Amino acid sequence: MTMTKVVPPSLMTDQVFTAIEQAIMSGEMPAGYRLRIRDIAAQVGTSVMPVREAFRRLEEAGLAERVPNKGTVVKGLTLEELIHVYDVRRLLEAEAARQGARAISAAGAETMQRHCEQILTAVSDGDLVGALDADEAMLETLYRASGNPVLTDLIRGLWRRCRAYKIAGARRAVEESDDSQWSLYPPQIVEAARQNDQRAAAALTEESLHSASRRIQTLLEKQRASVSQQD
Repeated sequence: MTMTKVVPPSLMTDQVFTAIEQAIMSGEMPAGYRLRIRDIAAQVGTSVMPVREAFRRLEEAGLAERVPNKGTVVKGLTLEELIHVYDVRRLLEAEAARQGARAISAAGAETMQRHCEQILTAVSDGDLVGALDADEAMLETLYRASGNPVLTDLIRGLWRRCRAYKIAGARRAVEESDDSQWSLYPPQIVEAARQNDQRAAAALTEESLHSASRRIQTLLEKQRASVSQQD
């Protein structure tokens, strides 16, 4: 007799967590999106127990939070919190870029170049999420060359926390016909890495983050002003 293997509960929870995380990272579940246990259980085809455990893990990862009278929602950031996140990102990523540029190999620089080309292709196709994925892959290649996995993991955690706002900022850049995020900074950062130019890599990374944070801050301030007018 042949029987189907039963998936261990922990593995099922991992799968549910990954499915929700991917939906958050793609913008399908934006900040404030209400996560309903039974709805998600039905969508992924499982019982409610792995979903509850996945929700707990999402909260621990800073991707979800419990809100009174609403339950669990995708975690958002206030304008002030977002500014703090980008301040920390600039500090960490400029240092990671500096260290990475010093140590990166020719093969690593070529990998960055391939990701850079993927960014431009994705933007041309209107795939902003794909462009962000390629951008993060390019930068992670540089940062991991620093040889400090703790630094890179901290940065990736911050990327996850502000992913929804990165998507919003990218969309605003397209609306404003500002392609510097894609056509200016990535190629220049790749070239700095290729030349092992630590100072240029750090400066370009910091400048890129300043530009992105200003764009997102402007967007959120307009949204807040609009809400205030409605009230």
